[in-house]
Amino acid sequence: MRVLFAGTPDVAVPSLRAVLGSRHEVIAVLTRPDAPAGRGRKLTPSPVAEVAAEAGVEVLKPLKPRDPEFLERLGELAPDCAPIVAYGGLIPKSALDVPKHGWVNLHFSLLPAWRGAAPVQHAVLAGDDITGACTFQLEEGLDTGPVYGLVTEEVRPTDTSGDLLHRLSLSGADLLVRTLDGIDDGSLQPQPQPADGVSLAPKLTVEDARVDWTTPAMRVDRVVRGCTPAPGAWTTFRGERLKLRPVQLERGRDGLAPGEVVVEKSGVRVGTGSHAVVLGEVQPQGKKAMPAADWARGVRPEPGERLGA
Repeated sequence: MRVLFAGTPDVAVPSLRAVLGSRHEVIAVLTRPDAPAGRGRKLTPSPVAEVAAEAGVEVLKPLKPRDPEFLERLGELAPDCAPIVAYGGLIPKSALDVPKHGWVNLHFSLLPAWRGAAPVQHAVLAGDDITGACTFQLEEGLDTGPVYGLVTEEVRPTDTSGDLLHRLSLSGADLLVRTLDGIDDGSLQPQPQPADGVSLAPKLTVEDARVDWTTPAMRVDRVVRGCTPAPGAWTTFRGERLKLRPVQLERGRDGLAPGEVVVEKSGVRVGTGSHAVVLGEVQPQGKKAMPAADWARGVRPEPGERLGA
């Protein structure tokens, strides 16, 4: 098939490379406009745009997919199908109707679970044991279209959302190509999503990533892992923000108040609503990430001092 690929961040790159290497012809790529990046805030193409340019494929960067210029070009291209992975914008019906086989979205959950912008983060936050990725027919509703296929993935006890999303981006890329193959040869028909089991996964805010030390240690662990790398888990110490990397659960040792910091040879322990956790790396405001022990040697927490106080 002649396909238009839509996607923007790094997580979409494996899918683009897989489609480029398939029997289908990528006639154009739709991605978000260049955005400021780095210390100099220089306008930089998206990861998908860079790969497309390297492959010599036309790159379309409308401010919105409903822009008349984009819709006109889409009509001229007349793709047979439009695979889409983490594009970052709503596709209007005027664009959905153009490809003969529609738009096929690779979504990183087992629909109807975790419909929305942050399915992987919410799977980690919820403590799911199994998640996955699926391909479905894009329609105007939020991730409501019929499903073509899926792959499952175990959520490991130490997975951050970044770890899990990386694995899903690879297995999902293979699923996407197999879905396009099935659509092309007529062997694959999408099936309606179940009515039961619907859950929503809205984009996480910075406030969502703030650690509440009065919650149980398991919850603290999930919030930190679920918000790594983005939006980035954090707390405060002496009035300044302190970013947190994954922590270690420490069962059987209690006695610390929520947020209370104790520095020991074995590590920097912090109390929660249940038992203590051991800090991993932390990042003080305006500084680079460092082991918690190095941070503690610099700030020298006083007896009874707490994070988040």
